Amino acid sequence: MMEFAWIIPLFPLLSFLLLIVYGKKWGSAAPYIGMLLTFASFIVSLLVLVARFENPTYKAEATWLTIGDATLTAGFEVNQLNALMLVIVSLVSFLVHMYSKGYMQGDERISVFYSYLGLFTFAMLGLVLSPNLLQTYIFWELVGVGSFLLIGFYFYKEEAKAAAKKAFIMTRIGDVALFIGMILLFWQVGSFEYDEIFASVSAGTISSEMITLTAILIFIGAVGKSGQFPLHSWLPDAMEGPTPVSALIHAATMVAAGVYLVATMFPVFAASEAALMTVAIVGAFTAIFAASIGLVQKDIKRVLAYSTVSQLGFMMLALGSAGYVAGVFHLTTHAFFKALLFLAAGSVIHAVHTQDIEKMGGLWKKLRLTGPLFLIGTLAISGVPLLSGFFSKDEILVATWVHGHTILFLLAIIAAFMTAFYMFRLFFLVFGGEARGDTNHVKESPNVMTVPMWVLAFLAIFAGYINTPWFGSFLGDWLTDGNAALGHGHIEGPIWIMGLATAVSLLGIALAWLIYSRKSLSRDWLSSRAPYAYQLVNKKYYIDEFYHFTVVKAASILSRVARLFEVIIVEGLIKLITAFITGLSKLGSRMQDGQVQTYGTVAFLGLAVLVIVLALTGGYL
Repeated sequence: MMEFAWIIPLFPLLSFLLLIVYGKKWGSAAPYIGMLLTFASFIVSLLVLVARFENPTYKAEATWLTIGDATLTAGFEVNQLNALMLVIVSLVSFLVHMYSKGYMQGDERISVFYSYLGLFTFAMLGLVLSPNLLQTYIFWELVGVGSFLLIGFYFYKEEAKAAAKKAFIMTRIGDVALFIGMILLFWQVGSFEYDEIFASVSAGTISSEMITLTAILIFIGAVGKSGQFPLHSWLPDAMEGPTPVSALIHAATMVAAGVYLVATMFPVFAASEAALMTVAIVGAFTAIFAASIGLVQKDIKRVLAYSTVSQLGFMMLALGSAGYVAGVFHLTTHAFFKALLFLAAGSVIHAVHTQDIEKMGGLWKKLRLTGPLFLIGTLAISGVPLLSGFFSKDEILVATWVHGHTILFLLAIIAAFMTAFYMFRLFFLVFGGEARGDTNHVKESPNVMTVPMWVLAFLAIFAGYINTPWFGSFLGDWLTDGNAALGHGHIEGPIWIMGLATAVSLLGIALAWLIYSRKSLSRDWLSSRAPYAYQLVNKKYYIDEFYHFTVVKAASILSRVARLFEVIIVEGLIKLITAFITGLSKLGSRMQDGQVQTYGTVAFLGLAVLVIVLALTGGYL
């Protein structure tokens, strides 16, 4: 089946083309077309994954362009990492397609929405299958286009338009760095092919300085797509798109693309200690930075958005700590429990018609399916034992500790505590206590919305068992099979790390319960003692304001200066030249008036001038 893997992205592409052309005509049939074709992608992806268990990596390419001595190819490749990602992306996308059937019911542009979903899924699947950096970059940019369309789907809302532009522009910053890194690698290797790049790195034909430089440039590209500090602020604003879009972007597609790129290029990063340390530091800082902001957010989707930024930081920390398996493992489990949390949040919003958690409460009795499903996702992301997030987060902590990153390990532990606290703060405010708004109209979501959540809940519980010290490190052994540069399948660490991680998670849950459920502690017991710190976190460390008064203002001033230069210098010079030529032509036209007297006068004056000149020069010109 691996030789037919190229078909996988074509199903959602076909969905996009059909719905763009015939969407208005087919109307309510659009969701079924999108679901059917995405499900076909999932089935083929599953068959490809099974085939990859039994067969070695498969690669097929054909010549695309020949420029001088350089030959550019296009094709596809199936290895362990992308075979796993194909299943994750196609499964989550299919479940989001199904869920959207209920969530977007009644929207007059539902066919457009499903066409955008198809384009976005096609771009991500194409990116995953790419065998070289150039092809990856093409689909990388197409993913950006798809996210722009989906985030700005409600184009009549100013917030949605601003969020879409912000996402597109901020990710372009990273994309420029990625492009430069890609060109530098081509300059050094003479090829964009992953195989040839890794072979050159392994053979030592690229200097260590160049490896570090290109690795960091590629990582900056990942920073933009995966919302790492300081290019993270577009990700929470992306919540202006429909909630199913948030689930798709934050769980398995766009933000996962950055982590996937670093994992794909891991042999390059592994050859540079400086590059790995950069990835680890940025990841650890992002994890605790975003988690601290999530503590005080009041919008249910923004809490989950900052949670996504924090969890992506954990993945980068793992990869930077040479924990290739730990990073990919957490990418896998996070896809399931974060998609579950977003879809469950969408079910809540669908029921109460607000995103403000201060206006919710008491929904456990009203949403008898959504409540337990949301709780499963909350337990998984908090790292509670026996759920998927517990195993993958423990793997990250072990990798960080074993490789001697003590300070980063402590930051990760604090971030894990914050995660458990703010997620259960969210849970207790939404589902616990008494209702703080009108709940008479609240009713459970239809089956088309709850069934995808049940599937994701099952995976959020059991997906972690594919790579545990108790049941065998199957995932890790398979991912690293035959590639020493990727490290070991499972990193052994002291048992106390697992105990500490569990204790930290339970402590965060207990503190949230004391404050927001039992109410033994005042909600403002900390903010009242440190009002300036609370204000700083509540304003998201003024990052957006900083960008506004530096980058945005600077760009505005620069554009005005450029405009003045254009008006005064360029347009002024053009007007001066135009006026000179116009005046000269008018003077000439006046002289050429057809009057014999005028011509005689000019000839006489010319002769007089000539005589005077000859007299003054002694007869010589």
